Amino acid sequence: MHRVGYLIPEGFQIMSLATQTVFELANIAAGAGVYRVENYSLHGGPVRSSLGMHIDTLPLTAAGLADTWMVAGTLTPLTPPSDEVLHQVRGFVDSARRTAGLCTGTFVLTQAGVLDNRRATTHWAYAKAMQQAHPRVVVEEDRIFIVDGPVWTSAGMTAALDMALGMLETDLGVELARSVAHKMVMHQRRSGGQSQHSELLALAPKSDRIQRALDYARRHLNRPLSVEELAQVVHLSPRQFARVFTAETGQSPARAVESLRLEAARLMIEQSRHSLDTVARETGFRDRRHMREVFMRGFGVPPQAVRRDARRVV
Repeated sequence: MHRVGYLIPEGFQIMSLATQTVFELANIAAGAGVYRVENYSLHGGPVRSSLGMHIDTLPLTAAGLADTWMVAGTLTPLTPPSDEVLHQVRGFVDSARRTAGLCTGTFVLTQAGVLDNRRATTHWAYAKAMQQAHPRVVVEEDRIFIVDGPVWTSAGMTAALDMALGMLETDLGVELARSVAHKMVMHQRRSGGQSQHSELLALAPKSDRIQRALDYARRHLNRPLSVEELAQVVHLSPRQFARVFTAETGQSPARAVESLRLEAARLMIEQSRHSLDTVARETGFRDRRHMREVFMRGFGVPPQAVRRDARRVV
């Protein structure tokens, strides 16, 4: 049996506990108690979440048998926990099979010094602060989750679910992980190498008509997608469309379409075995060389590096 201990700090973010569903459903799918999940705090007893809910916990002094530790995050990650908690966390890494920081729970691992000279990620809103405060940590702020030896770290909120499914796949295989993802209505289980960034969210148009143009562009990326075509979709003149689009998104239509192509190509590279020539063709790049140029400009790495990162064994 795999024993999973959650370290729950005062003011914890309730989303951290959503990952427990992965282990709960794994037990159901496996037809056996393959995981035992327990909640801990320094002294035990009720712990209050950031929303005001309380959860009962066991004291850390009773926590010697967990082989996986999950450190929950808070909405105030820059405030370090007590020295006693940091000492316990260092012990987790030394004795447990793996230790994970959920979202901003990664800060506890950095403050304990266990991420020095390791790769790590956290919620995008706090990644730069983590890098500045802990320069010995190799912060990769644009990743869903990262595994570096026995230490796992996840990006914000729902990314922790992907990390927990990654743990399940490591423990019990890909088919059981897929079964649990299906039960959780997670239509896409993201790999650790994926980006936290969503181009459509970043563009954030203010009107439905510009959103319709973006949705149309995303569905037809294998087409040239001229300004004239997009303008016709929303019944505007090309000149008026370009003006309104730029005012609402901060980007020209051509730049936005290129960003959507880049995101779609990255997802295809991470999630499929299609050749790079096929990916380039399906996402509307002129050819593989053109796609590489855009990848270098957008990500600073070539498509081959993205594929290697996505296939890295976790």
